[in-house]
Amino acid sequence: MTSNLKIVLAQLNTTVGDIEGNLKKHIASANKARDELKADVIVFPELSITGYPPEDLLFRKAFIDDAEKALQFFAKKIHDIYCLVSHPHFENDKLYNACSLIYNGEIIAYYAKQRLPNYAVFDERRYFETGDKSCVVPIKGIPVGLAICEDLWAPEPVKAAVEQGARLILSPNASPFETNKLARRLAVLEKRATENNVPIIYVNNVGGQDDLIFDGGSMVVTPDGHLAQFAGFFNETLFPVEISFSDNKANVDVQHFKKPKLEAMIYDALVLAVRDYVEKNGFKKVILGLSGGIDSALTLAIAVDALGKDQVEAILMPSRYTADISMEYAKELIDNLGVNYRTISIEPMFNTFLTSLEADFKNTKADTTEENIQARCRAVILMALSNKFGSLVLSTSNRSELAVGYGTLYGDMAGGYAVLKDVPKTLVYALTEYRNKQNAVIPQHIIERAPTAELAPNQTDQDNLPPYSILDTILSLYLNEQKGIDQIAAEGFDRALIEKVIRLIRLNEYKRKQGPIGPRINLFAFARGRRYPVTNGYEG
Repeated sequence: MTSNLKIVLAQLNTTVGDIEGNLKKHIASANKARDELKADVIVFPELSITGYPPEDLLFRKAFIDDAEKALQFFAKKIHDIYCLVSHPHFENDKLYNACSLIYNGEIIAYYAKQRLPNYAVFDERRYFETGDKSCVVPIKGIPVGLAICEDLWAPEPVKAAVEQGARLILSPNASPFETNKLARRLAVLEKRATENNVPIIYVNNVGGQDDLIFDGGSMVVTPDGHLAQFAGFFNETLFPVEISFSDNKANVDVQHFKKPKLEAMIYDALVLAVRDYVEKNGFKKVILGLSGGIDSALTLAIAVDALGKDQVEAILMPSRYTADISMEYAKELIDNLGVNYRTISIEPMFNTFLTSLEADFKNTKADTTEENIQARCRAVILMALSNKFGSLVLSTSNRSELAVGYGTLYGDMAGGYAVLKDVPKTLVYALTEYRNKQNAVIPQHIIERAPTAELAPNQTDQDNLPPYSILDTILSLYLNEQKGIDQIAAEGFDRALIEKVIRLIRLNEYKRKQGPIGPRINLFAFARGRRYPVTNGYEG
């Protein structure tokens, strides 16, 4: 005898704290899954009622109460389809990260997450208690086990559910994007499926939330560990899947999946992050300082792809050190992308600052102080335009610069959202090349030009930094792979250079603490993923 279950994977873009808006999405999705897609079951992502991660909103009783009211309203509203909805659950003075299976106005099963992640960007033990019971519930006669996100990364929760008779695992997730995350997810799902001979339906959140990017990637994995069906990346979708169950086997059609190239995934992730940060925070437009260099060029292209050219404005702010070709290159890019722009020289205010400080700076040589004044003049202009017209300032500093402090606090580091904050300089070039393959908008001479801040005569980045190919490799070994000086030196790099780079990382922690947030693509990104003290005597 064969039984079929048609399950919709609701890969939704929810907003943290917007319980009413999230509820409306749940209701619309459930109705469509039932009426148009003819589904038996719909599965929503982790903490879909509140959005993920709600962080310290979870300490507010009113917030928990509102989430519970939304859950109960949804239960009464939707009939004739099983709905797996994820939410915070308060019981006996304890809060749980939970999901409930709802059918015809009733919660027929409830499950509390058993594995609470507390590393990298996760802080779940700060808020939640650990669940200690498996949940297996029949849906149309098929015993189904529940597991939430991190539960899949340990063997016990799925194993316990299968031992209690589960023939299918439904798993709501809120798993943020990282450059190698898909491979890690697939490895985990393959292991859980094969060791328990059970199919797994993995439903992930999608969208930007502050510095986090949720990439979707919802999928179905067969009992023998193969990726059978895939909902895609960075798209909000209701993805239907049908699984047939015979006496001893679960079958699902296998569809071919072509993994996107890494640069494509990262670019799409940044576009989604910018769009959601701007729109979810109520901004109508963005502005950025355009220099004629590659970082601001890539940032402008991402902004236009995220928001459209009419919502983006470029600000040109030349000084005495700005080369004519910088303005030419910037205007060529502006024409290619079709954005509006303003030109505001910083010379008058720069001269005023120099005049005001002339007596105090007497008998001193010009140095980075004067360079930083120029960068801060530009920041004042950008923030003034932001205040006057309500546009969000996008800063253009990249990860390599932020790591070693090659940026001006309250200057080029100023802004509301740092699009390239977690993008190394070498990756900036790779993303620019990828973007131009879609449509060549960034002029080749911007790409080929030697990087320069143009804050002093004939200045280039390499006056103060090692070549970016070397710097980025050292940074990756130290930041991403957590290797120490000896281990990095064993890779063939000059020890004195390694020590210099690590010293600069340590000394500039105070700058990064005060900079804007930006989208995270690395496991150990600055800020949420890498919480180091400013006052720090450790030099390794």
